[in-house]
Amino acid sequence: MGASYWGLAYATPRPHFGQLLGLFVVAGAAYAWLLHTRLSLRWGLAAALLFRLLWLPATPALSDDFYRFRWDGLLVSHGHNPFAETPRQLLAAPPTDSASLPLRELRRLLPRLNSPAYYSVYPPVCQALYGAAAKAFPTSQTGFLVVVRLALLLADVGTALLLLWLLPRAGWPARRALAYLLHPLVVVEVMGNVHMEGVVVCFLLLAGALLVRRQLRLAAGTLALAVATKLLPLLALPLLARQLGRRHLRQFLGMLVGSLGLLFLPFLSWSLLLHIGLSLDLYFQSFEFNASVFYVLWAVGKWLTGHDLVGGLGPLLGAGAIYLAFQLARRAGRLPLAAVPHWLLLTLSGYFALATIVHPWYLVPLVALSCFSSLRYPLVWAGLAVLSYSAYRTPAYTESGILLTIEYGVVLAWAAAEYYRGQAKWPLATARHLPPDARAK
Repeated sequence: MGASYWGLAYATPRPHFGQLLGLFVVAGAAYAWLLHTRLSLRWGLAAALLFRLLWLPATPALSDDFYRFRWDGLLVSHGHNPFAETPRQLLAAPPTDSASLPLRELRRLLPRLNSPAYYSVYPPVCQALYGAAAKAFPTSQTGFLVVVRLALLLADVGTALLLLWLLPRAGWPARRALAYLLHPLVVVEVMGNVHMEGVVVCFLLLAGALLVRRQLRLAAGTLALAVATKLLPLLALPLLARQLGRRHLRQFLGMLVGSLGLLFLPFLSWSLLLHIGLSLDLYFQSFEFNASVFYVLWAVGKWLTGHDLVGGLGPLLGAGAIYLAFQLARRAGRLPLAAVPHWLLLTLSGYFALATIVHPWYLVPLVALSCFSSLRYPLVWAGLAVLSYSAYRTPAYTESGILLTIEYGVVLAWAAAEYYRGQAKWPLATARHLPPDARAK
């Protein structure tokens, strides 16, 4: 497993899909074998730490998003709002105070950005980390990556501690934490490609731990940190509303909104709202990658009408995902806290099934939530998501219909089998694991 990660970190360019897939297969097989052989928790945790440290000085080869992370960090570290202009706009017409900006470094970065014509989409927690890393190493890309990775490593350590504390209280063995900590997608996409989903998972679990201890205000503030890292955790609100009840919900939402206001305050402006709106509009109406239901509906719509329905389908499916979140919350009813991760797993799975873009790292929270559920399709989905990297074999970024069919066909078959075995239900699926007092609840 370690040899596979070394090869992915230091010897596998993204266009070399055959080599990339082979190393992922080896890592995935080793992962399955380690879990099957009941690796001791102590050795599993040590392996998870060593695998992450292996990536520390590496330059991400499978994703070039880190160039935009550094671009935003350089702007933040020099007191400039990263949401104000697109990179091309900034360099084409530098602001009057541009003397304080590192224009030479920005000009070097511009050709490497994969979205120079788009506004930044990274919320305040991301910006704070990127700004701190760029402040510490304004001219060193490696130094910037090391600082970001150390922060992600700290988040993963926090996640490990929270999983070890929460799993027994939810009726599951603490060893299930290894299903997340050793999963190849988690290691590669969080530590390897420096994506912030690992921080989101840490904040979500911390919010859950605070809810267990009935610290509602702190839980709301922590959930705000998760939302200010990625907007996805907002989909947990319908489930939490049923859990908290009307009186506590008002208090929770008030603290959540107030905390989000404080987190966004340093960047708050009319241009921020406008540009985030434009970015979301582009996300739902123009971008598509590794989708499932969207591609099927798009193909059917084009066959029936002869027109490209991308612009209309994206917002419609986004609304459908929100509707699904409320319907799942209604069906779940008033839950014990131990059941919330299972239902949140179903909610986020529905969202990604309807999404127009499903980059592999988007699935990291599903892997974490699966630790609290008898469902195993998230682990399979996260493992098969590597097939989407086939699109980068050529500069044209062409997706393979065959590989998409394999990916989602296997995931759908696996999920259907678990559904018919009753594993999609809670508490029936997990009641046998719960202590008597939790079972009575």
